[in-house]
Amino acid sequence: MAGQILQNFREEALRVIAEADKRGATLRLLGALAIQVHCPKYRGLYEEMQRPLTDLDFITRSKNSQYLTRLFRDLGYEPNEIFIQMHGHSRHIYQDPLNRRIADVFLDKLSFCHTIDLANRLELDSPTVPLADLLLEKMQIVHINEKDLKDSIVLLAEHEVGDTDSEMVNGRYIAQLLSGEWGFWYTVTTNLKRLKDYIQERSDLDTGVKKTVVARIDNLLRRLDDEPKTFGWKMRARIGPSMMWYNEVEEVVR
Repeated sequence: MAGQILQNFREEALRVIAEADKRGATLRLLGALAIQVHCPKYRGLYEEMQRPLTDLDFITRSKNSQYLTRLFRDLGYEPNEIFIQMHGHSRHIYQDPLNRRIADVFLDKLSFCHTIDLANRLELDSPTVPLADLLLEKMQIVHINEKDLKDSIVLLAEHEVGDTDSEMVNGRYIAQLLSGEWGFWYTVTTNLKRLKDYIQERSDLDTGVKKTVVARIDNLLRRLDDEPKTFGWKMRARIGPSMMWYNEVEEVVR
């Protein structure tokens, strides 16, 4: 056994990642907890905005899938064997019997409304995936909810938009990625504008935080507009949203 499951979300996630590292399996944190870990200065906004944490979300490479069940069993988790049997090529789910939490582990990609391939980006940051991918994880949701908007506010309050993955949101990477896929571009730009409206409507947030986040949203939107687009992007843009531009996501019972 590799120790007992910890109640604290952050400490438990780091325990899991450390054990995976010992076994040579690169595991990175996703979701709201990843943003909280990466944003110590503005971590308090989660309480201010009443955004509770729920589960642990990770991603690893598909080549590590054969080792995941042993890893999580040794860490004290119980595998959702039916789910893994059905979806194990892309996603595993493990249950924490002590705290009644879920550990959701994705393989290579996040495939929801749009697909984000992270297989070659896992070594660019630690213990989370890069900030740009954390933002895309939220912004790719067509029917974005308030939790995802709150997560994005925290991320952009703490990190500026720049040209690298070193402690900033890599706007160059996002712009280049979306320049070849109009649907993904449309979803992200639509959600960035929604985020801008949402933060301006919140009366409980500090004015300085609002100004900072809005300025960073505007910076990223300019980059997305200015990036040269592929021929395929331009052809799809002619059709616009009159034709389905995203994947329907089935609700997974976890």
